[in-house]
Amino acid sequence: MTTPLALPLPTGGQPQEGPTVMTRYRHLLQQVRNLGRYTTDEEAERVLDAVLALLGSQLTGDERCDLAAALPERARAVLAAQIPLPSPVTAPAFVESLAHTLGTSLTAARWDASSVLAALTTFTDYNLTDRLLAHLPRGYALLFGRADLAAVA
Repeated sequence: MTTPLALPLPTGGQPQEGPTVMTRYRHLLQQVRNLGRYTTDEEAERVLDAVLALLGSQLTGDERCDLAAALPERARAVLAAQIPLPSPVTAPAFVESLAHTLGTSLTAARWDASSVLAALTTFTDYNLTDRLLAHLPRGYALLFGRADLAAVA
């Protein structure tokens, strides 16, 4: 069984405080709200937390640590609190789990996942997103707002 990784704190191991931390989180929340066209911050935050929790259970290794380091503190805590599964689930299973968690349809859950994962890419560089997609099973690229160009076997 895989154990959770200790995730590095930004800025030399010191916790961040002050308006910059909340500004980064508010920026992420607004990105999710705008992409998902949610009517309230609370709705966007509920979806953000659910997707981050599921994503945290899918990632291990350097990709998990690097994504966590790129995220605002509150989002990092949600991601890092999850114990990774031995291997990530397929994209359809990810969406099904999200639908169950949020009590929505598969179509709504796919929209929710895409809204959050596309917003996360604004906090990562293109290389990290590529590494995340390489770590996850085929099918996640579309959820991240990317074309799935992997060769079909």
